[in-house]
Amino acid sequence: MLTFEPMKQALIVIDVQKDYLPGGAFPLWNTGPVTANIEAAIASARAAGVPVIQVQHIAHGPAPFFRDGTEGVEIHPPVLAAAPDAKVVVKQHADSFLRTTLQQVLDELQVSELLLCGMMTQNCVTHTAISKSAEKYKVTVLADCCTTVSEMVHLVALHALADRVTVASAADAIGTAVSAAAPPAA
Repeated sequence: MLTFEPMKQALIVIDVQKDYLPGGAFPLWNTGPVTANIEAAIASARAAGVPVIQVQHIAHGPAPFFRDGTEGVEIHPPVLAAAPDAKVVVKQHADSFLRTTLQQVLDELQVSELLLCGMMTQNCVTHTAISKSAEKYKVTVLADCCTTVSEMVHLVALHALADRVTVASAADAIGTAVSAAAPPAA
């Protein structure tokens, strides 16, 4: 008899840091609505029992932003507060797997599906989504929970990603693996 093993999701929130927000060293397009969407996605994930992992970029050496020890490197407080128990993975490269503890955290949680969101769509989100290390997972990028320097760059990046991974809204993706595993209502 075949048994169905439901996918276990994890929501990975990439680089939602002060330098990308108004007043930061490199403010991005549409951050107000996107950070609100990310906070809502975190709430939905937690309600569905989906673990949340924060990824924080800390630059070492000369860098225009995310410099270690600056206020701009800090994760946006409301996003951090939305999942106060989330593990924080520190990275130095666009790929959230490269020389980080992300793989170890995902293995410990027995994750098989990644839900990715954050900043910047065409850079860290894309590099994480198509990372060699991400190939063993079902990967979904939450389009309404990502942003970058402009709407055009955001849309081009999502279009390019759609050939390799799933691109969906947070509402359509979060908890779907849990829902699919739930027994039918009597």
